[in-house]
Amino acid sequence: MSDKNIRGHLYALAANVMWGLMSPIGKSALQVFTPLSVTTFRIVGACIAFWILSLFCKREKIAPKDRVRIFFAAFFALIFNQGMFVFGLSFTSPINASIVTTTLPIITMVVAAMYLKEPISGKKILGIAIGAIGALILILGSQSGGIDNGNIIGDLLCLAAQFSFAIYLTVFKSLTQEYSAVTINKWMFLVGSIVYLPISYIDISLIDWSTVPISAILQVTYIILGASFLAYICIMTAQRMLRPTVVSMYNYMQPIIASIVAIIMGVGLFDWQKGVAIACVFLGVYIVTQSKSRADILQK
Repeated sequence: MSDKNIRGHLYALAANVMWGLMSPIGKSALQVFTPLSVTTFRIVGACIAFWILSLFCKREKIAPKDRVRIFFAAFFALIFNQGMFVFGLSFTSPINASIVTTTLPIITMVVAAMYLKEPISGKKILGIAIGAIGALILILGSQSGGIDNGNIIGDLLCLAAQFSFAIYLTVFKSLTQEYSAVTINKWMFLVGSIVYLPISYIDISLIDWSTVPISAILQVTYIILGASFLAYICIMTAQRMLRPTVVSMYNYMQPIIASIVAIIMGVGLFDWQKGVAIACVFLGVYIVTQSKSRADILQK
């Protein structure tokens, strides 16, 4: 494995560690703020962060044809994906949301096969299946002895968010080859801000900030800087280096992160199920990376 691939895996891992923390932290923030407010804070806050960072980076000129592509990429990566996930999380439980996120590699594999003509090989199917088994062992094991407050509407919204992000990972991958993550993100998040600010103005204006606890503000700050600003830099950098299906496989890390956080907080224990789950996820990622891409096949 080349240094470039190793860095790609590390970036994908880092992004999903931060997104893994999003479900419990986001669910807690939704006890104080509305889903529309949280989504707007996330997109507008990250937009400001990316534009500030861009002042210290080399300026890149966007080709006219790519402006349209970035516009639509913003809808699939941010407006639809983030909006539907946060609204879905407000209806369903973090456990159900985690279960639904495990569909991303499967959806991405299908979309990549249709759009990029990437082969659906036996290794790829096996790797995705093993990773899914690991994630489900962990998630379903965490439900024993607890109460699951899932909701079909919330589950479907979270599923729609996975479809949206799978389309972004596959259809707009070429943008990450042409422009830096900062350039793409500052324009994508600007488009998202323009869309969300007018429709969320009333929700945000009704917030009584004097009653908002510090913990809720810290949670929203993490959602902005961690789960949005840093995570999107990492995932776009990973996109530049890895195939869409490989990038999506790291989605299986999200329930593992939630489990590790529970152990650190003293509300969970490390047992054989968690060990098997973690081993399955990393084995699944390894098998998918060993599968042949379309470029590998064409070189023969």
